[in-house]
Amino acid sequence: MPVLRPLNAKITLEFSLFLLQICVLLFTCLYMLSYLILNQFRKTAEFVTGELWLCTFTLSVAVCAVLLLPISILSNEVLLTFPQSYYMQWLNGSLIHGLWNLVFLFSNLSLVFLMPFAYFFTESEGFAGSRKGVMARVYEAVVLLLLLALLVLGIVWVASALLHDNIARKSLYDLWEYYLPYLYSGISLFGVLLLLLCTPLGLSRMFSVTGSLLVKPRLLEDVEDTLSCTTFEEDSLSRKINCGSTSCWVKLNMEALKKEYQAVQSKRVALEMRRKASPWQRNLGYPLAMLVLLALTVMCVLMVCFNVLELLLDETAMPRGMEDPHLGMASFSMFGSLGAAVQVVLILYLMVSSVVGFYSSPLFTGLLPRAQDTNLTQIIANCVSLLILSSALPVFSRTLGITRFDLLGDFGRYNWLGNFYVVFLYNMLFAGLTSASLIKTVTWAVQRELIRAFGLHRLPLTVSRSTVPFRLLLASGLSKIQ
Repeated sequence: MPVLRPLNAKITLEFSLFLLQICVLLFTCLYMLSYLILNQFRKTAEFVTGELWLCTFTLSVAVCAVLLLPISILSNEVLLTFPQSYYMQWLNGSLIHGLWNLVFLFSNLSLVFLMPFAYFFTESEGFAGSRKGVMARVYEAVVLLLLLALLVLGIVWVASALLHDNIARKSLYDLWEYYLPYLYSGISLFGVLLLLLCTPLGLSRMFSVTGSLLVKPRLLEDVEDTLSCTTFEEDSLSRKINCGSTSCWVKLNMEALKKEYQAVQSKRVALEMRRKASPWQRNLGYPLAMLVLLALTVMCVLMVCFNVLELLLDETAMPRGMEDPHLGMASFSMFGSLGAAVQVVLILYLMVSSVVGFYSSPLFTGLLPRAQDTNLTQIIANCVSLLILSSALPVFSRTLGITRFDLLGDFGRYNWLGNFYVVFLYNMLFAGLTSASLIKTVTWAVQRELIRAFGLHRLPLTVSRSTVPFRLLLASGLSKIQ
């Protein structure tokens, strides 16, 4: 026994170092990817190396948070498929649990310290009377960060005292074990509520965003004729703009002419793309993409509705935390590996939809980054927003019943997860908002395409559901066919 104990300790240490190397390698790859992404949007003249590192680190943590559930689900399926494989022994519950803990730790670090420090350092100039320089800005940023930390901790203590009086008084000096998780629980709740608002909007916007990237088929439309008319209109506007110095009326309306010229130019480019596209791209690619998006959205709604029924009948459907994931024991989907793959696709689809909905919202449209034209303050705001959304994604997916993989580590310690009424109302709101957005998007898209196909968009009056009934659409279509 005395010989075996040092041997077991050595094996455990080597295994821990191996898991650490895997985590470092994964994070390094994500860090390089995040740097390339930020490099496409940043203004080079406004960046300092340290600030860029902090933003890149935060974006890397956000990507890690997005990949937590997919990696965990796929790891379980791999261990089920190869239970005795020697090359898969490194893939175990300790690695997955460590990844969840590291993401939780780095998320707290980025939200509470790194991003506020980066913002204060960007806006600071040094205290009055001090020597100007980098260190003066660092001192001012650190002082502001400490004041902000005291303010936030005071607010958290007051909130906890109002909700849990005895616990708050006993835990006054227990900063790490109580107040930071309590603060992150509030941030996670805010992120989950933000996902509830942005995801239904993003699911409806995904159709238009995807449609703008593909070539749409047009019924009863002569592309060559439309392209020639658009080219003629573009040439006419170009001549008016170039000859603006000889006409007083054109000078007064120059801005309107330029905007109209840009719109006609973009329309011509779209028509040229449609003409160059193959018949398969023009007639099959767009419908297939729309059907895939529709199938994914309907699948999400059906899974949420099924989860609502399970919440009413089975208390194990409530989201909860677990300490040991027990990977390789059983699949987290009743349909096996195929169901697990569908869960991964739906989780990633919901994340993309939430980002699209976030930037489509009128409140956050100004944060939309622009290539090579995004200042540092906008970069910091975007990194913080993406980190809040991505760190709430595991809780969001488990609360809606998209997956049965329970939350690991401190992700399962949120106080509101055990409240049945909160979880049930959240599922009902998501199903209702998504269904309403989907019905509105599909019906309006179909009517808009019919109106455009039958030429009714050229009417002088504003076309709406009340002015153009469905019988008029059918009559116009039949007359065109005849």
